[in-house]
Amino acid sequence: MPVPEGRLRPRQLLVTLAVLAAAMLAGCVAGAAGLPARGVVAALLDKLPFVHLDTGLTPLQENILFLIRLPRVVAGAAVGGLLAIAGAGYQGVFRNPLADPYLLGAAAGAGVGATVVIVYVRAGDATLPAAAFAGALAGVGLAYALGAAARGGQGGTATLLLAGVAVTSFLTAVQAFIQQSRIEDMKRIYSWVLGHISGNGWSDLALIAPYAVLGVLGCLLHGRHLDILAVGDEEAAALGIRPGYVRFAVLTAASLATASAVAVSGLIGFVGVIVPHVVRRLAGSGNRVVLPLSLLGGGAFMVLADLVARTVLAPAELPIGVVTMFFGAPFFVVILRMTRASRA
Repeated sequence: MPVPEGRLRPRQLLVTLAVLAAAMLAGCVAGAAGLPARGVVAALLDKLPFVHLDTGLTPLQENILFLIRLPRVVAGAAVGGLLAIAGAGYQGVFRNPLADPYLLGAAAGAGVGATVVIVYVRAGDATLPAAAFAGALAGVGLAYALGAAARGGQGGTATLLLAGVAVTSFLTAVQAFIQQSRIEDMKRIYSWVLGHISGNGWSDLALIAPYAVLGVLGCLLHGRHLDILAVGDEEAAALGIRPGYVRFAVLTAASLATASAVAVSGLIGFVGVIVPHVVRRLAGSGNRVVLPLSLLGGGAFMVLADLVARTVLAPAELPIGVVTMFFGAPFFVVILRMTRASRA
């Protein structure tokens, strides 16, 4: 099997950055209280050092932009980018374009952590992201430990996947048991499970920033190594690459990125499958291309999905997880048709 070719080209990076910028501008402008695009751009530029512009926005409009819209848009871009690059990382490790960021128990662990806080801890919403983050990491750690133990510390990818399925099933059962014991909290639990971006502020982003940066850097720095692993472990070892270390590093980084996203947004599916697959179709299969473009493309996708969630039934608002599932389900059908056509 040849090494996937391709380096990230400046044109690809600039186009994806432009798409992300356009999506974020649309997210800031559109909404129940529409804001003028020119005024929004001027207000954002006015925050730069040595730049002073007349925005034309009223004080109320500026408060809407900087206290409500912009934090929500930035949170959406961050969550989407983290889920997409985590999905690309998992797919590079497992060599499967349908691998999902929630494979190894991250979602189930986060669900248990959030459910425990909602049901048993009455300290407000401040503890919810931390509990979800800790639960996600605990779920991934348990799956990895079980997968490694099954092969005497030499767990392969297939064993790790099976361990993830087992841990996910167990933690899902634990969450269901807790939910059934406290029916009165069911609405709040399901609101979190279906995903959300609204209500996130700068403090939430600051909370996950160190872990998100580590996760992103860990994935990006191993893009070339993942490309080499595609030719096989023996060939990669002959080139000086340690396959076990690379897999462990990428899985850890991708799980850290997933946990960071889940901590502030709840459970939002399909982003880590849709975006990397589209990037591969448009820009090439090399992980040095797929990983960074998935980070940017995932941010754009999530911002646009959130825009749909808060405008399609305005003034009511859909859970963003419903929107991503709406696009994700038919997307799997398209992938299956493409796969069958390529094998014909």
